[in-house]
Amino acid sequence: MATRLSRLGIVLAVLGLAFIAASGYAFMKTQEGNHSLAAFSTAQNVTLAYDDQGQLVDHGDAASAAAIMTLLTQDWGYPVVASDFNPNDPVVNTASEYMFQLATITHHIKDGTQTVTLSEDYTAPDGTVYTAGVPYQVPVDGRYFSQFDRTNPIDAAVRDQAWSPLGMALIAQLGVGTVTASSLQLGIGLAGLFAGVGFSFLVAGAGLFWAARPEKVAVTAKQPALVPVQ
Repeated sequence: MATRLSRLGIVLAVLGLAFIAASGYAFMKTQEGNHSLAAFSTAQNVTLAYDDQGQLVDHGDAASAAAIMTLLTQDWGYPVVASDFNPNDPVVNTASEYMFQLATITHHIKDGTQTVTLSEDYTAPDGTVYTAGVPYQVPVDGRYFSQFDRTNPIDAAVRDQAWSPLGMALIAQLGVGTVTASSLQLGIGLAGLFAGVGFSFLVAGAGLFWAARPEKVAVTAKQPALVPVQ
């Protein structure tokens, strides 16, 4: 039995070392990804703006930044990490910063107004007549790309102008940045998990090997029998 326990302890210890090695490899590759993402973010030099109190602002307006944060946290339900926002490091390079920048672009698109000029007269369902050649200021009215009536030439024109290829491309790029940053955080967590499992196996294996070691029996000298004096 002791031999079997010793062998099991060795197997567990080897598995522990394998998990620790895997955690080191995962951590190394994650750090490479972090360095690459940081270099990419620095090259783009997209930054967030803060006021003197370290509060986020949008074009100098703290209320606008708060509305963007509300869109991000309440409308979209994104779990923002407050520590990701650092006035001393305004470059967008964390998952929460990427998502805030994405929400900023979306906020300005949804709250914007587009100038539409039709090539033909159009009468809207509510009776409003839009004359060809006349520029009209039409609000996006908080609508996303899929929420426009494409059969309505006014809506179709507003959709194409507001949700332009440029805006959609920026949103897609920022979404990739968010996923990349989140994946790297997950990689760090997995590296820590592998290290914890490996350490547990290593300790368990060493403990089994120690517990199964042969016991040393102490040999004591035999005392001579006492013979009564006659």
